This record gives sequence, structure tokens and C-alpha cells, in this order.
Amino acid sequence: MREELIVSGRMNPFIDPHLNIWHWQIPLYLFLGGLAAGILFFAALFYLRGKENEYRAAVKIAPMIVPIILIIGLFALFLDLKHKAYFWHLYTVIRLQSPMSWGAWTLMIITPLSFIWAALHIKEVFPKWDWKYQWLKDIETFFQKYKKVIAWLMAIYSVILGVYTGILFSAFNARPLWNTSILGPLFLVSGLSTGTATAILFSKNHEERKTFARIDLLLIAIELFLIVHMFMGFLASTQVQIDAANLFLGGPYTAPFWMLVVAMGLIFPAVLEALELIKFRIPVYIPAILVLFGGIMLRFILAYAGQMSRWLY
Repeated sequence: MREELIVSGRMNPFIDPHLNIWHWQIPLYLFLGGLAAGILFFAALFYLRGKENEYRAAVKIAPMIVPIILIIGLFALFLDLKHKAYFWHLYTVIRLQSPMSWGAWTLMIITPLSFIWAALHIKEVFPKWDWKYQWLKDIETFFQKYKKVIAWLMAIYSVILGVYTGILFSAFNARPLWNTSILGPLFLVSGLSTGTATAILFSKNHEERKTFARIDLLLIAIELFLIVHMFMGFLASTQVQIDAANLFLGGPYTAPFWMLVVAMGLIFPAVLEALELIKFRIPVYIPAILVLFGGIMLRFILAYAGQMSRWLY
């Protein structure tokens, strides 16, 4: 007969309850914020390079959906708030040490910029558009004079927005899976990748699609490097972070993450884009949709898996 001394019951499943306090609203908001950041960044970049006519979809057409994307994302965030009537308190103070304060003020700036950018190009996208009122035409004329300034602001704040979507997670030290500086760059690169996918979907110009396919291949390679680096960092760290990594290395999120995010959302579209670049006929919407799918699944899986990771043994 073997005697065992039980000093803890922590090894029993579900003995330590975990709370899922962030549901679908937060990962959806983070995905839409990253997507908007990616679209606006490339719109500003190619405008500042003087290639707005060569890359018409990226500079003029794709940004038309950004105001809608941001409104939906902000509405999802609003639904998640516990005390909805007091959201405006975020705008009564600026806390530089708070990621949520950075995010609130960044969205306060980039949302009107997205409306202005869309309005400046609406006549080119919809030729029959008429502002009807002279004061609206005067406002348009005013912003046309400062279009380059608006593009620079969009480029800067889109990068901040893209990084913020990852820092919002990484600032939570109580969750070992999120407690890594890799999430900021990872979410930024992922957002830029979804921005290229959107430009490809809207473009009818073969050269423009090829350019964005090349950009996306580079972004996917960087994203894969960051994912591998993130897990290497976890496995070389403390036991709780090793346990967090094991959620994806044999744990409950292994199949969803490696199949839906890495295989379907990164590797498979990269292969299709590479085949297209070497003259194979690939329907352009397939890799673009897969990239968008991978981007949203990355955020959903990390949001839910992160809430399972904890500092308790």
C-alpha cells in the first residue's frame, strides 16, 4: 500500500475558478481597430509618396469603410462597459501610464480623421455625390488645403492605434499569457496585414494587388516570427508563463490556434499569394478573406485563452 501526503488540491481540474469577464465585444473591437489602423496607414503612406492614383483602392476606396468599422468597434466596446453612462469620464483626464487612456484619446483623434479622409475622396469614389449645402463644400475645400497634414496625422495615429490594441492586453500583469511586450508589435503587424487584405479586395488594378500581395507576404513572415518569438519567451520564463504557453502546445487552444490562425490565417494565404506572384491564377479574394479570418481569430483566441492563464499554481 502506498501512502500519499496531499498538501494541495490545486492539481484538480477547475479547483481554481477563472472568470471570463471579456467576451466577444473586446476581441471584435480590437480586430476592427487593427483593421482600421491598417487601412488608414497604407492610405496615408501611398498618398504621402504621391501614388494616390496608382494605388486608388488603398488611398481612396478602402478608407470609405473605416468610419463604419470604427463606429461598430466603438459600439461593441460600449456594450462591454459596466457603467455605460460614465464613459465620458475617460475624456476628462489624460493618464499617460494608462493604455485605456491612450486608446480613448487615440480613437477620439483618428475617428474624425477617418471621416474627413473619406469625405475628401467621396466624389471620386461616387461621382454623383453632391454635398448640396455650400457650407459643406467650404469645409471640404478647407481640409483639401491641409490634406498632407491629415495624412501625416493618420499615419502616426494609425500606428499608435495598432500597437494599442495589443498593449491593452499586455498591460494586464495578472494574466501571464498577455504579460508580454510582443503583443503590441504582433497586433500592429496583424492589423497592417488585414489592411493589405482589404486593399486587395477592393482593388481592380493587377499591379496594385501584386504590390499589396508582396507587402502582405512580408507582414505574414514578421507575424510568424513574432508568434514563434512569443512562445520561445514564454517557455524560457517562469512556470506560470510556461503553463500559459502550454495552452497552445498540447492544451485546449492548440488546434484552434495552430489550425485557424497560423495555418488558415497565415501560412495558407501566404502560399496562395506567392503562387499568384509567380503567375498562377488564384482568385484574389481567397487569400484576402483568409488573412481577415486569421486576424479576427487571433484576437478571439488570445482574449479567451488569456483569461484562462493565471498566476496560481
